[in-house]
Amino acid sequence: DFRDALFGFVLAALVLAAICFFELARHWLLYGALTGALGLKWGYSGYLGRTELLRASASTGHAIALGYVIAVAIGFYLFLREEMRSRLHQRLVMALMAAGLIAPLSRGPWVGAATLIAAFFATGRHAVRHLLLLGLAGLLALPLLAVMPGGKKVLDLLPFIGTVEKENIIYRETLIGNALVVIDRNPWFGSVNYLKTPEMEAMRQGQGIIDVVNTYIGVALEYGLGGLILFVCFFLSVLLGTRKAMGSFPDPDDEMVRLGRALFATLVGVLVIIFTVSSITIIPVVYWSVAGLGVAYTQMARERLQAAETGPSGAGY
Repeated sequence: DFRDALFGFVLAALVLAAICFFELARHWLLYGALTGALGLKWGYSGYLGRTELLRASASTGHAIALGYVIAVAIGFYLFLREEMRSRLHQRLVMALMAAGLIAPLSRGPWVGAATLIAAFFATGRHAVRHLLLLGLAGLLALPLLAVMPGGKKVLDLLPFIGTVEKENIIYRETLIGNALVVIDRNPWFGSVNYLKTPEMEAMRQGQGIIDVVNTYIGVALEYGLGGLILFVCFFLSVLLGTRKAMGSFPDPDDEMVRLGRALFATLVGVLVIIFTVSSITIIPVVYWSVAGLGVAYTQMARERLQAAETGPSGAGY
């Protein structure tokens, strides 16, 4: 059942990846005019650019949401790839998802995907060696990009070291500072009128919106630190439960361990990405679903261990 559920998500993400690669190449949002044609007012699916490129969004409504979905699919694929016997097919799927991750030109999902992959290797066999190789590959890629044709443009898009749209990073830093002032006025239970405060009004952008591009800040502003603690502790409890369930299986190559690693790493990546985006479009649907998979995995692992302890006769129940 887990395999079917994760495969369904990855298959949908592969379709999205193909669509968004087309959107990037043709500079055409395929779903952009759909809401208008249906007479709906959604507020998303608008054209966004970065440098001279269109940021793809496919049917998710926003480039960050699309990159987020593809990053989650990569996490699920880390479990499913062993089901594919052909190395060529494995590489083709990974290449398509990598293209789908790049096409939205969203740096938050890039950081989340990198964190996700690092977390997957960190929970497996020979963790230190794999992490060192991963870090070394990243360090070697940077000077290669600098000398490759078009590599400078790629470097400029990268988070932390790139120069493109640094004002977005400044906006996020300012948002955190202003939000902390607002949260300090209603620290425990928040306020439904937080957008009307002078500090948040100062964050209004040229489009006329105040974009709270941080899910954690958004929760703290509306529900206070009490709500934020409940929100974060739920996900931490899922992570701890998943990690504990993985450790109950002695064989690190067991399929159950690999599934746990994939779910654990995916949720870690999700928690990193939502630090860079508010809970728009399908973002909350996906993070609650990933957490639900973690809870289900923990329960399944517990039932398997109980069945192994009691034996096939069922003695002890």
